[in-house]
Amino acid sequence: MSTSVPTIEDQQGSRRLVMAAIAVAVLAYAGWMAHHLGLFSAFVATEAVVHATEHAHDAHAASHAEHHVAHGPLPAFYSVVPFAALLLCIALLPLFHATEHWWEGNWNRFFVAAGLGCVTLFYYAFVYGHGVVDHTTHEMSAPGLAAAVVVLKNALLVEYVPFIALLFSLYVISGGIAIEGRLVGKPVVNTGIIGVGGLLASFIGTTGAAMLLVRPLLKANAKRKTVAHTVVFFIFVACNTGGCLLPIGDPPLFLGFLRGVPFTWTLSLWPMWLFVNLVLLAVYFAWDSILSRKESADAFEPAEDAASSGRLRIRGALNFVWLVGVILCVAVLDPSKTVPFTNWSAPTFYREIAMLALAALSLWLTSAAIRHANAFTYDAILEVAALFVGIFVCMQAPVQILNGYGAQLGIDTPTKFFWGTGILSSFLDNAPTYVVFFETAKVMDSPGPAVAGVWVPYLVAISLGSVFMGAMTYIGNGPNFMVKAIAEAQGVKMPSFFGYMLYSVAVLVPVVAVMNWLFVG
Repeated sequence: MSTSVPTIEDQQGSRRLVMAAIAVAVLAYAGWMAHHLGLFSAFVATEAVVHATEHAHDAHAASHAEHHVAHGPLPAFYSVVPFAALLLCIALLPLFHATEHWWEGNWNRFFVAAGLGCVTLFYYAFVYGHGVVDHTTHEMSAPGLAAAVVVLKNALLVEYVPFIALLFSLYVISGGIAIEGRLVGKPVVNTGIIGVGGLLASFIGTTGAAMLLVRPLLKANAKRKTVAHTVVFFIFVACNTGGCLLPIGDPPLFLGFLRGVPFTWTLSLWPMWLFVNLVLLAVYFAWDSILSRKESADAFEPAEDAASSGRLRIRGALNFVWLVGVILCVAVLDPSKTVPFTNWSAPTFYREIAMLALAALSLWLTSAAIRHANAFTYDAILEVAALFVGIFVCMQAPVQILNGYGAQLGIDTPTKFFWGTGILSSFLDNAPTYVVFFETAKVMDSPGPAVAGVWVPYLVAISLGSVFMGAMTYIGNGPNFMVKAIAEAQGVKMPSFFGYMLYSVAVLVPVVAVMNWLFVG
């Protein structure tokens, strides 16, 4: 799919529209806070509410929820059909001539995803017949419609809103950074960009690294005929395998940090990180070196906007401040914990509003000409938003089933934890998959040193499996699908869902298998 590049006037118009929408969201949130907590005592009252809730529920509700999730009635196995159907739609509809063009419409994607989500909600409302644990209060709902409402709340308010707010903010802010110069798509340049993405991923997050570097990578390869493999390896490294050194690198590791894993513990994963990323970069360099010989000489000429200067330059550098601000929001404004060195907890959705405000600052203070130079549009983020609203609803049933049967899967070695976490992270969101296996490992005997109650070899395996194997499919990690959408919007013909898996099975699986044998098993 290729879209026309918006003019500077279009960029200015969309900027005003999006800034107005963010302003409405901020004002609505402020009004909601003022109404429920009092305008002048909002923060104090919120702190009291949070701590009261924690003291009232921590001892009882957490164990109550765990009991019902692990031992209460589980959804029937056929309840996973809507989730499987949505994956098949993503995989197959772009392949058929009759549906290929129709599927390119984001509204059509949304109707399919939302429709299958409604099937899941129908199951919980009229078939399941039991309550569902509310992820915010840790209480069990009533059966029927109340259960469906809680499922919708868990999917959208607890998971989808934070997910899409983070991706949207990073997408908008990084779109205001233009890296220009004589970047040409030679193997050494492409390998360098992918490698830098893998290095940055642990420090500004896989999404931040991907959004920052995908456009320079595509621009450098604008004249090449073979580009899809470069984007695939970029997804492997910048969107996934590069992000395991710090909790802010990838969402699963951040959830581990919230559950007591020390912030710097993940730095101990550096040998595995280095091995996997170096091997992937070496494989890519060899692959691209072969393909580059088939390109014409003009494929390696600089893009027109870079031809006049040989020096790299960065326009919109102020946006790096907003990127750091978003990472800090994620790290310190978790509503379930107090802000470091204070007794104050951020109110619900305060973090998301803060990130949207930073995106608005980026739009306001960045010239529209920079986003025009980046061929920036909102199509990619709208595609992700349209599909993942259904994915988050539909995956509630398979995740609940996995929670219930996690301890019965016979996973009792680090290798089994690695592959179990990894395989499920490929198709389910890797963050809840990490939590399920983390909690499963926590109740098992620890024959040696433990971190956050989990035997260290198990924790290493779970961490690596969830991060590395999120690269197996387009939906394994949030930025995967977004990079695909950005590449397609700029005219790159990306592999289908199963076509991408041919790359991951042929390249990624052998690499992580050797890594598992050397470091985990």
